[in-house]
Amino acid sequence: MRSRPPANETERTLARIWQDVLRLERVGATESFFDLGGHSLLLTQVRARVKQAFGRELSMLELFEHPSIESLAAHLASAPRAPEPSRARPLPSAQDGQSVAIIGMAGQFPGASNLEQFWRNLAGGVESISRLSDEALAEAGIPPELSSHPGYVRAKGVLEGAELFDAEFFGFSPREASQMDPQQRRFLECAWEALEDAGYPPQTHGGSVGVFASSSATTYQPRPASETPADVWQLKLGLESDFLSTRVSYELDLRGPGLTVRTGCSGSLVAVHLAYRSVLAGECDLALAGGVSISVPVSGGYLYQPGMILSPDGHCRAFDARAGGTVRGNGVGAIVLKRLDRALADGDSIHAVIRGSALNNDGAGKIGYTAPGIAGQAEVITRAQEAAGVRPHEVSFVETHGTGTPLGDPVEVAALTKAFQRGAGPQGHCVLGATKPNIGHLDAAAGIAGLLKTVLSLRHRQLPPVVHFEQPNPALELAGTPFSINARLSDWTPLEGLPRIAGVSSFGIGGTNAHVVVEEAPERPATKDTGTWRVLPLSAQSGAALAETARRLGEALARRPELSLADVAHTLQRGRTAFEQRVALVCRDLPGAVQGLEQLVHAFAKGERSPAEARGREVAFLFPGQGTQHAGMGRALYAAHAVFRDEVDRCAGLLLPHLGLDVRELLLQEEDGASGERIHQTELAQPCLFVLEYALARLWMSLGLSPKAMIGHSLGEYVAACLAGVFSLEDALVLIRARGRLMQAAPEGAMLAVGLRPMRCGPCSMSTSASRRTTHPR
Repeated sequence: MRSRPPANETERTLARIWQDVLRLERVGATESFFDLGGHSLLLTQVRARVKQAFGRELSMLELFEHPSIESLAAHLASAPRAPEPSRARPLPSAQDGQSVAIIGMAGQFPGASNLEQFWRNLAGGVESISRLSDEALAEAGIPPELSSHPGYVRAKGVLEGAELFDAEFFGFSPREASQMDPQQRRFLECAWEALEDAGYPPQTHGGSVGVFASSSATTYQPRPASETPADVWQLKLGLESDFLSTRVSYELDLRGPGLTVRTGCSGSLVAVHLAYRSVLAGECDLALAGGVSISVPVSGGYLYQPGMILSPDGHCRAFDARAGGTVRGNGVGAIVLKRLDRALADGDSIHAVIRGSALNNDGAGKIGYTAPGIAGQAEVITRAQEAAGVRPHEVSFVETHGTGTPLGDPVEVAALTKAFQRGAGPQGHCVLGATKPNIGHLDAAAGIAGLLKTVLSLRHRQLPPVVHFEQPNPALELAGTPFSINARLSDWTPLEGLPRIAGVSSFGIGGTNAHVVVEEAPERPATKDTGTWRVLPLSAQSGAALAETARRLGEALARRPELSLADVAHTLQRGRTAFEQRVALVCRDLPGAVQGLEQLVHAFAKGERSPAEARGREVAFLFPGQGTQHAGMGRALYAAHAVFRDEVDRCAGLLLPHLGLDVRELLLQEEDGASGERIHQTELAQPCLFVLEYALARLWMSLGLSPKAMIGHSLGEYVAACLAGVFSLEDALVLIRARGRLMQAAPEGAMLAVGLRPMRCGPCSMSTSASRRTTHPR
């Protein structure tokens, strides 16, 4: 659309200033300063000329908010006034079912191969930006004429091993793997890890799982295997980011929506928003959301240019007076989402809760296409808080976009200040954080990195420092705002009576803004370990991988002494894919598990232990008859296993009207002389044994042990027949009750066992009474 010429004296004066600064013959009244070729350095000249011409000193933020001559002239003509608060909107109830739990997460970042190391680096204020030597740059293929340029900055957030991929694990040939962008490969691995962390490994979850992800533009350029159309097409599928999410859906057999997001640096947080909405809408039961950014060469710097976003010295100093730009970095991260109510009901591990989120775009109301917009950022934060039912004073931490540019940081703080006008708390109570000084700007993966950092902060109840922060940039104008910036690790202490609630922002070039409101996980009663023996099964596709799995599990349990061994055992038994190479550890407490795993790893290393290989062996259940009973024989199993406990309770309820006694009194009692003898009465022993054997079989079957055949002796035949579906549990219990009562009423007898082969056992006579079974076997 053609811009109109300046219409009044103020506009004509501003036009002359712009023409001089931009060296243009003509400028239109509605054209953007940046679209005409301006940048932040030239904007400072405009600021000085405006003060000289109008006698009014404008802030850089005011120039950003009024990017055209028309809007700036109108602003100069109006009297300065306090900004109006945002219009209040009805807030939804915090209990309206709009909350979604984060139940799984995984990530790899510069200096951190896992989230535990990522948190240690964040808490320790570690800058994980690599300083690259001549040798490293030469090995990465950087031309010497470029790396030796005076403006070349040898810094990058390097993701170690970004080029590696376990192709065999996912069923790819080496050639197929070589034709895939490292971003597709690493996100596939990260997706698997996140789903396993959630306890819902691929191909084991019965519901639908959606995939929402974002990646950077590919810089990986392999040659096709051949010039045939099929090979060229295969290369296209492996390189283009359009296929990032659907690749994961296909390889992991996930049947929910598969959507790849392309909104620049805000991509992965936009993916989180879409996944959150999809779960709430019922489009999927679980949603995997995240992002990846890996640029090739993996090690490499950049050429610094004044006025651009990158730092002149390879350090990102978000919010600091010395801020000069950001640094590139690589990384990958993903989370798994599930409705909060269902996660609580299913006993899932909950890392944090998403209360609400929002998206928008700046539109044209900013100084240029690539520039940030105060109004747009403020609006998306306000809308996310309203969607979450949260007032600004309840938010005690905001993980910012935080690029560390001289203008980007002030714009973001101005937008936050505007959004928090609806009801900000005391000055400085809300801490601002930034991850880019630690690991660099991860482009499409920046948002998921900030969200993962926030979730880890909620878990540890601590706020990491902003690396390199010493003195705030004066343009932030923090005085009088609710914001402060951490220079060191501190405890996360919200205002009295409030939970820990955070906001996470991510803003993309082109103006797509995302903001997510996150709350700490709800308090849940700790699972008490009863000292019962537990089985920890481990499996992998190779012996070396199995040893590594044991090592990692041992280290993880050592770092998390608060975990319940029962929960750990349940997750390993039900929440992991079973591979061919297997080993199992039996223990009764967490320290014993850690010690046992250490011994297992040592034994593997010494060759003293080797994994067993699954051979698909068939299992048969054998059920004994009367004579094996004793008082309290179900007590330990009843205390340790919910499935066993539920089946015993069910049987006891069905038997009570017929038996006139709760069999749990006998199954769970201590051995105490006279009362312990009651269980040896046939009319009680048989129902007790049936209940025990039936419940134990159901427990084994719940753990995945399905019998190929079942056989029983005497009473045990009835248990086998019931489980095989010959008759119902209700009928079986009535039958066993009648059988026991009739046998109890019969005269006492005896049994004789002869340990000879049939041909050596000659004719013998037995009295009628000796041929009958006795209630007291001898």
